[in-house]
Formats: sequence, structure tokens, C-alpha cells
Amino acid sequence: MSDKQPKSWDFRTKHFWTEGWGSLFLAVFIALFIRWGFIEAYVIPSGSMLPSLLIHDHIFVNKLTYGLRVPFSEKWLVKFNEPERGEVIVFKYPKDMSTFFIKRIVGEPGDKVYYENGTLYINDKPVEKKVPANMDDFAWLRDADFQRDGNINDSKENYVEFTEVLPAGKAAKEGKEHAILLRKGDIYETFGPVTIPDDHLFVMGDNRMNSSDSRVWGFLPKQNILGRAMFVWLSCEETVPMLPFLCNPLTIRWGRFFHSVN
Repeated sequence: MSDKQPKSWDFRTKHFWTEGWGSLFLAVFIALFIRWGFIEAYVIPSGSMLPSLLIHDHIFVNKLTYGLRVPFSEKWLVKFNEPERGEVIVFKYPKDMSTFFIKRIVGEPGDKVYYENGTLYINDKPVEKKVPANMDDFAWLRDADFQRDGNINDSKENYVEFTEVLPAGKAAKEGKEHAILLRKGDIYETFGPVTIPDDHLFVMGDNRMNSSDSRVWGFLPKQNILGRAMFVWLSCEETVPMLPFLCNPLTIRWGRFFHSVN
């Protein structure tokens, strides 16, 4: 009798972990573990990062690049790298920690930042803007991307794309080139100058005239960062009516798949 009980127990245990509720528990645990420490998916909800990221781009975010956190907190278990100027990051909005934003780092701790007439100044030097080598990013844009939130008279033709050349950060060897949008004929706002405090960053959207960023709500604490944007894994022009989190398969942008976030 004693010889059969362990075999029966071993069978039930194995069945629990391979086909029973235990297998579901393991699958959920592994998924949550990967999401907590390694990679997570996000959807771009607005046009603040046009033309680099489009509305309804689905992206993967590398959560391991800067380190590992204590689960469900902003405290670091271990840090690997510091965020650098030019990187596109997802973070918790300082005014509402339940809301996630995505912006580009333009200023590091100690930097003096100033913005005037569409030109960004870092440490009293204007950041170079030049005509882009190609218009691939701009070609993806539609009038509808600029007519959200009641801007029914806005359109793609009102904007011009530039390539901005951010200077190298403290730990980088070379600067970062990326696309920005400016609105034609606007009298651009002036911001600053401000000096970024320790453990904070200055972030901006690439769509400079349509972005709520550090010019509006202030410096970003580094502890709010969730990860660095990697690439687009799904993209669509519209979502399914009544299901805004689900792409309309008839409007999928096939050419955006695996588009890297620069």
C-alpha cells in the first residue's frame, strides 16, 4: 500500500503543474515576471511624438536597460545604465502616477535648457536643425493625425519636418539625430532658461507644437522611468469602434512592423 501512494501522489502533482491549474499559475507568473523586469507593450495614444511615433503604434519597451526595480515601486534593486539624452522613454506622469507618458530626453542633470522660436538650446548652444535626408517618417502622416482634440482646421501641410541633432550626453560618444515637427508660420513660444536638478531629466515631444512635456509640467524624476522604447510590433490607423485598445485589421500599417524607435 505504501509503495502505491507516492506514485499516485507524484502523478497528481505532475498533472497539476502540466495540465491543471498549476500550469495556468506558472504561465501567469512567467508573463508577469517578464512584464515586471524585462519587456512590456504600450500603445501610442496621441500625436505628441509625431513623426517618430504614430498614433496607434504598438511598441515594446525595454524595462531592463536601466536596471531592476522592487516590484510595484519606484525603488531600484540594481541599476545598469543611466538614461541618456536622445533616448525615447516611457514613464509615469509626475502629476498622475497612474498615467504613462512617452517623450524624448533632451536634457540631463546639470544641463541648462532654453527653447525659443522653434530652436532648442542646451548649455547656451543652439541644437542643430537640418533638412532630413529622407521624408519616410513624414510620409506616414495624415491630416487626421493633426485634427484630434477639436483641431478640425489643422492639416499635415501646415507642418514641416526637420532632423534635430542633439549633442552627445555625458556617457555617450556621439550625438543623436531624430525627426521633429514644427508648425509653419507660428510664433513659437519661449521657455526657460532652466537648469535641470540632480536625478531629474528634461523631456520633450518630437511634435514640438503639440506636446505636453517638461515645458508644461516640469522636470521628470528619474525614478518615474519605466523603460526605453525599442520598436513597433503592430500599427494601425484606426481602432475597432467601442474597443479602442484593439486595432482595426483593415487599417493595419504593415510597413511599420519592426520599425525601430530612433
